[in-house]
Amino acid sequence: MLKYLIEKEFKQILRNKFLPKVIFVFPVVMLLILPFAANYEIKHINLSVVDNDHSSYSSRLIRKITSSGYFNLTNVSDNYNQAIKSIEAEEADIILQVPKDFEKNLIVEQTSKVMISANAVNGMKGGLGSSYLSNIINDFANEVRGEWITVQGLSSIPIIDIVPQNKFNVHLSYKIFMVPAIMAMLITLITGFLPAMNIVNEKELGTIEQINVSPVKKFTFIISKLIPYWIIGTIVFMFAYIIARLVYDLTPAGHLRSIYVSTAIYMLGISGLGLIISNYSKTIQQAMFVVFFFMMVMILMSGLYTPISSMPMWAQYITYLNPLRYFIETMRSIYLKGSGIIDLRYNLYALIGFALLFNTWAVLSYRKSS
Repeated sequence: MLKYLIEKEFKQILRNKFLPKVIFVFPVVMLLILPFAANYEIKHINLSVVDNDHSSYSSRLIRKITSSGYFNLTNVSDNYNQAIKSIEAEEADIILQVPKDFEKNLIVEQTSKVMISANAVNGMKGGLGSSYLSNIINDFANEVRGEWITVQGLSSIPIIDIVPQNKFNVHLSYKIFMVPAIMAMLITLITGFLPAMNIVNEKELGTIEQINVSPVKKFTFIISKLIPYWIIGTIVFMFAYIIARLVYDLTPAGHLRSIYVSTAIYMLGISGLGLIISNYSKTIQQAMFVVFFFMMVMILMSGLYTPISSMPMWAQYITYLNPLRYFIETMRSIYLKGSGIIDLRYNLYALIGFALLFNTWAVLSYRKSS
C-alpha cells in the first residue's frame, strides 16, 4: 500500500508544471545571489575630510585611509559645516576632521586628536565605518611611533607585534560563513513549505475524501507524504552541494556522512511541521500565511544573520525551540570546523526530538474518517 501511495505523490508532483522548476531554481537563485547580497562586510564608505592642518602627517593619514579599500574620498570641505551638508545630501557617510596644529601636537606633545562624525541613520554602517576608521588611525599612530623609535635609536624599547591567526575561516570570507546556513534555509523552504501545501491542496481538490474512505492507516498516509519530500530534499541538497563546490570552492572540513545524517534527520522533522500546518489549514491561502509566519520567525531566530549570543537573553531562550537553529549550527560546524557526529550529538538529539514530536503530532492531528 505504501508503495502505491508514494507513487501517487510523485505523479502529483510531476503533473505540476511549476513545482519541479521551483525545486531546481531555488538552489541556483539562493546560492548564487544571497551569499553576495547577505554580506555584513561594509565597503565603499563615502568619506568627507576636513583637513585644517594641511601638513605632511595629515596628508599621509588621509592617503592611508583612502588606500585601505574601505573608504571612498567623495568630499573635501573647508570647514565642518560644509561637511555636514555633504552628509545631508547623502554624498558622504563619515566625516574625518583633522584639527589645526595636528602635526605640531603630534611631534611636540606626542599626542593629537581627530574627530570622527558618522551618519548613524544606518546604525550598522555608521558603527562599522567608525570602527574601521578608528583601527586605521590607530595603525597609523603605531607606524609613526615605530619610525620615531628607530630614528631616535631607541630600538631597545619593547614593541608588541600582534599577528592575528584566523581559525576555520582564514580569509574572513563572509560567503564561506553564509553558504552552509543558506543551504540549511534552502532545505527548510523546500521540505517545509511544500508539504504544508500538500494535504490542504488535496482538501481543495476533493481527492482527500477518497483517502479518508480507504483502509489506509493514518501513519501510513503520513509516511507516504514524508518520503517523497525527503527524497526531493536530498536531491536539492546534492544540487546545492555541487553549486557550493563549483562556485565557491567550498568543501566541508568534516565528513560528508555527518552532513547527510543531520540533513536527513532535519528534513524529516521540518516536513512533519509542514504536514501539521497542512492538517490544520482549510485553504492554501491559510496554509501559506501560517508557513510564512513560522518561516520568518525560524529564520530570524536561527542565527542566520544575527548571532544568537548577541540577542537578548529572553530571545536566546526562545531559539532553543527553533529546529533551524540547531541545523544551521550543525552545518556551519561541519563545513568550517570539521565537527563530527560525536561533537554535534546534542544538536542531533534536539533534531531527533523535533522529528519525533512533529511527525507524531502530524499523525495524531490528521483527521481521517472511515
